[in-house]
Amino acid sequence: MTRPAEHRLPPSVFAPDEPVIQSHPLLTGAISPRFGQTDVWDFNGVVRRNANLPECGWRARFNKALDDPQWNLTARELAMIMANPRHDAVIDARVHLPPTPCDLGTVIGAVSRLRLLARWAQDNELPAQLRKWSATDLRRYITSRGNSGLTAGTVKNHILLIKRLHEIGPALSLGGPPTDPWRGISARKAADMPPPGHLSTPVIPPEIWFPLTKAAWRYVRAFAPDVLRASRRLAELRVALARPSSSRGNMHHLLEDYLADPTNPIPMHAKRYTVAHEQTSEAMVNWDVLRLFLGNRATDNLFARTSLGTQRRARVLDAVHAGHRTTTGLIDDLARTTRPDGTTGPWHPGLDPREIHRLLPKLRDAAFCLVAALSMMRDSEIHEICRGAVVDYFNAPAIASSLDKGHPGRPGKYWWITAPVAEAIAVAEAVSTHHERVFAPMKRSTDTAVHGDRMIDTFIGTVNADRDWTGLDEIPAGRVRPHMFRRTMAMLTDQFPGSEVALGLQLKHVAARALANRTTQSYAASDSSWATLLDSALEATRFRRFTDLYGMHKAGQQIGYGPGADRVKEAFDEILATVHARGGDARVETDLLRKSRITIRFGALNNCLFDPANPTGALCLENATIPDGHSGPLHERCRPDRCRNSMIGVEHLAIHDSHRRTHLKLLDTPSLPPARKALIRREIDQATTILDRAQGKNQ
Repeated sequence: MTRPAEHRLPPSVFAPDEPVIQSHPLLTGAISPRFGQTDVWDFNGVVRRNANLPECGWRARFNKALDDPQWNLTARELAMIMANPRHDAVIDARVHLPPTPCDLGTVIGAVSRLRLLARWAQDNELPAQLRKWSATDLRRYITSRGNSGLTAGTVKNHILLIKRLHEIGPALSLGGPPTDPWRGISARKAADMPPPGHLSTPVIPPEIWFPLTKAAWRYVRAFAPDVLRASRRLAELRVALARPSSSRGNMHHLLEDYLADPTNPIPMHAKRYTVAHEQTSEAMVNWDVLRLFLGNRATDNLFARTSLGTQRRARVLDAVHAGHRTTTGLIDDLARTTRPDGTTGPWHPGLDPREIHRLLPKLRDAAFCLVAALSMMRDSEIHEICRGAVVDYFNAPAIASSLDKGHPGRPGKYWWITAPVAEAIAVAEAVSTHHERVFAPMKRSTDTAVHGDRMIDTFIGTVNADRDWTGLDEIPAGRVRPHMFRRTMAMLTDQFPGSEVALGLQLKHVAARALANRTTQSYAASDSSWATLLDSALEATRFRRFTDLYGMHKAGQQIGYGPGADRVKEAFDEILATVHARGGDARVETDLLRKSRITIRFGALNNCLFDPANPTGALCLENATIPDGHSGPLHERCRPDRCRNSMIGVEHLAIHDSHRRTHLKLLDTPSLPPARKALIRREIDQATTILDRAQGKNQ
């Protein structure tokens, strides 16, 4: 719908019949909204929409406060300029913007924020012409946003809107703000936001993380096969029922023939069938499923409320009272579990058509939670997963999907995954009714998005509601969102050596000169809610590896080289001597290992025996500026070839040998500058020192 233009409005630099979409790739058969449309611009079917975005989120609405003709014109011109920054009319107005058009989601968000600005202006009796506003008016508006409880990030977006309106003011018919109150200051700084790289996303507390991920895996691994098997059985019965029958036959004989076979079950409603078979009532029998079991020879009125139908119902009840076999679902032999009361039994009372219909979306939700938790993919990237997306990438399983955030072209990318994630995607693919997408609504008739946060909340509610049967741990109340899975898994992954590069690759953070950046470090930052648990887990892992080293030394195998290795061997020899003197066993050895005064940090290039109680001799701390609050060694200054705390393990030799050979090849590169050659020779000397030391030990 197009409203008639107000005559008092000045002419716009854009023609009313001009298409809005001129700088974005169009879908086949697309019809772009026109600039003169004053109520809504619908981009569905015009420009590709992210899979996690609903149809309503792909429309720019010029309603409510934007019903005012002057604000309406400013809003449409703002959206038009953001979508087409290099439009001839914009350039003619001497407004020079970056050539890349804004994402339509950004455009829609700017229109929504302008609606709030217009409403505030109307409440405060300010004119609709922004050129008449003062810097004080603009600061008052931003102050009101902050006082309303908005986060600093949201306030920053409102400041960006004002800065943008000032910048494009010459191209606006009614003009923009005459001044930028924060000229020379970034919107982030003006909103008092933390510096770039600081992440406000919270982690999922461990008391929620563990029961949630365990429940998701249990649904995918143990419960999904039963639900999918029951779903296939239901489909087979319905196909057989719909198949034309040459003869319906006598319904009485059909029922008698079925009941004559004691293996043919009589289906019951699981939630109602809680009494002995002698007390079974008519309401407990699942008559619809029984008709499915009887096949296509049964008529629709087989158990109708007629005289004959009533007689057949009575015959079925007599069979149940006589002890005929009953069932509460389409299949038997469900996976067994231990329930909260200590009993063991099937995880579900009975998978009938109603329960199958209820549980199929829950399998999708469980798969979504598992993929979000273990892959570190964004919500938008998970929704872009299509059928057949699990592939081999560098000889490892990976998900092929599209990278949406910050990439208008949506390039294809790969995320390495583990076997549980691949299994979760297979379950989601089996459940999905969409012709292409894996995580989609269950209704075939819709092509909109299913919200990730709703899938998570629904799954948590299902787990807690059904735990009397499933035996799963209760998931405590708390906010859980897709991006929080990503943040939590990044933090957990960071506990392993060499994790920063892996995180940069998996999180798909843009970095100009490295494989990770400040945002990657923020994702991996530790959290107080996990501190105790992670410290305990790391200490347990270190002790297991320390025990393995002791076992190798006890068996006469080489455990490492260098001064650090010599200290470990001396400690192990003392333990062996003590155990021999006491006539002790493995338990005594374990106790002595725990009490030993060896502190060891296992790394990718060497192991570090830095002792906080005696840091003397640690080369990484010599002449170094130690950050406030830091304790322990400075890993980035480690010198494995020289430090007295360095232990070169057997597993490290191959890395240093490869490093040496690679730099020897680099040294042969012609026209290398002297400084570069000196650096390469230093790397070669360090690797050679390590390898020579190991060779000397071997001799």
